Amino acid sequence: MMLRGKIALVTGGSRGIGRAIVLALLKEGASVYHISRTEGEATPAFEEAAASGGGKVVFRECDIGDESALAEAVDAVLAESGGLDILVNNAGIARDGLVFRMSMQDWNDVIRTNLTSAFITSRAVAAQMIKKRSGSIINMSSIVGLIGNGGQTNYAASKAGLIGFTKSLARELASRAVRVNAIAPGFIETAMTADIVDKQKEAMLVQIPMGRVGMPEEVAHAALFLASDLSSYMTGQVIQVDGGMGM
Repeated sequence: MMLRGKIALVTGGSRGIGRAIVLALLKEGASVYHISRTEGEATPAFEEAAASGGGKVVFRECDIGDESALAEAVDAVLAESGGLDILVNNAGIARDGLVFRMSMQDWNDVIRTNLTSAFITSRAVAAQMIKKRSGSIINMSSIVGLIGNGGQTNYAASKAGLIGFTKSLARELASRAVRVNAIAPGFIETAMTADIVDKQKEAMLVQIPMGRVGMPEEVAHAALFLASDLSSYMTGQVIQVDGGMGM
């Protein structure tokens, strides 16, 4: 129960990596608010984990890419919760395509959802965290943000932007004992990667020294570490959970 009594907000928490993070935080005793476009099918599992951990889980419907709606949702969570100890900026989308075929809509949608949303949530939450001189902000980047990937200029730009955002915000908040770190997952088995054809998967596996894809729970373990006091002297860091892919 490393997080007993702590309060967390996770964006994009209804499925994939976000779902695994919500479950991990709940099992360690935290109360978790999660924001997504849809509630998904994880509610029974969330409620069971909350009951066993002694916390609670609250869902708020919101289009993460809608800046004003997201700001309102975060303000509502802050008011209802009385303040947050943990923020996980996990929400993300992909709109892949070669750069000369990519529409401005696809570019803007990805940047707005993956990067601008983290700015909006962090701005509101950090203002509250610095007042109580404690807190952990975790941004979900990607190995693609470190090494790039053809056909994903928008996605890679958003995830690389999160790394720069993480390091800069960490410098701004460190003196107030608020930590800001990032996680860069590699090829993780989620709904977002499920549509990748077998040939592409085989090509990716060749690039992974551990020879397998990762599971959402393995990323959640890194998030749990960064959310807890186990990482109390870490800020501005990027943890790669990628099976060695980015070496």
